[in-house]
Amino acid sequence: MRIGELARQAGVDVQTVRYYEREGLLEAPARTGSGYRAYGQEHLERLNFVRHCRSLDMPLAEIRRLIELSRQQSISCDEVNALV
Repeated sequence: MRIGELARQAGVDVQTVRYYEREGLLEAPARTGSGYRAYGQEHLERLNFVRHCRSLDMPLAEIRRLIELSRQQSISCDEVNALV
C-alpha cells in the first residue's frame, strides 16, 4: 500500500508516517519501480503499536527501546516490564 493508504488506515497524517520513519520507529519500506513507498501489513501493525504507546504518553526514545527489545529473542519479560 502507498503512504496515503497506510496513514488513512492508521488514522494519522502522512507527515506522521514520514516522521516516524525518520525517527527509526518504522522501517523504511521497499520502493516500487516508479519510486513510491510500498508499505506492508507489518508497517501498519508497527504504526498502530507506536500510536498506542504515544496514547500512553510514552516518549519516542522508550518506544524505540521497546522495538529494539522485541527484536531480541533472549530478552526477558522483566526487562520489558521495567521499561513499561
